[in-house]
Amino acid sequence: MYAPAMLLFGAFVFYPLLSGVRISFTDWNGYSQHYSYIGLDHYRKLFRDPNIRTAFVNTLIYGIGSTIVQNAWGLAYAMLFNRKFAGRTVARAAVYLPVMISGLIMGYIWYFMLQYSGGALNDAMAAFGLAPVDWLADQRRAVSLILFITSIQYVGQAMVIYLAGLQTIPRMYYEAAEMDGVRAWSRFRRITLPLLAPAIITNVTLKLIGGLQLFDLVMALTAGGPGFSTHSFSTMINYLYFVSQNAGYSATLGIALFLSIMTITVVVNRYLYRKEVEY
Repeated sequence: MYAPAMLLFGAFVFYPLLSGVRISFTDWNGYSQHYSYIGLDHYRKLFRDPNIRTAFVNTLIYGIGSTIVQNAWGLAYAMLFNRKFAGRTVARAAVYLPVMISGLIMGYIWYFMLQYSGGALNDAMAAFGLAPVDWLADQRRAVSLILFITSIQYVGQAMVIYLAGLQTIPRMYYEAAEMDGVRAWSRFRRITLPLLAPAIITNVTLKLIGGLQLFDLVMALTAGGPGFSTHSFSTMINYLYFVSQNAGYSATLGIALFLSIMTITVVVNRYLYRKEVEY
């Protein structure tokens, strides 16, 4: 009964994972038929490589930062759009629309807006007599922009999940709290948040995994530059394989990314499950 599913899992997940582990112990360049086993050299190099440290910090910023921003922003949108008002459906669709756009396309759209020469934002600033800004030339600004753009793109997904969660909370809880004179903030903290735990867990898990493996937006906006300052683990894996032709080191970083995502996700989920309540 489960044999076809297990066969597909083994062929497309388990076997590639084991192959990646094996390759990480070699000096394979990704193309040659000849390679040598070099033991743990790549794993030792990971802890000494400053570019990997930068990519690791950026990956945490993209992953944890976008998770916080998208969940806070998505919940605010959900609370707003859970109320009845004219144009609510159009507003919901407008917030969700960026989710349907490819991350690569979204990156190119913003690149043409932010580029130094001919960028829409700099052209608008020039019309008001302001000097142009090279928005993507500074590491902190570029990383912040990537975080901001990925949050804008996927906040609609978080909003939809929170809307579904809000609509499952029985109205009688709020009515009883209002009769007892409980204020709006206390109702939100004591009723809404605890009963939204399943939606929060789902959103946090999805956003963490998506943010920690962010690739397409970074490639479209900066390609990891200037220098290596905006690389994530995913874009660094791509760079090491296709540019540096160091498939062994690239596989090592891939294993590190897999372990990082698994560890962070498991720890966060175990914490959140303790906070979940039933009703």
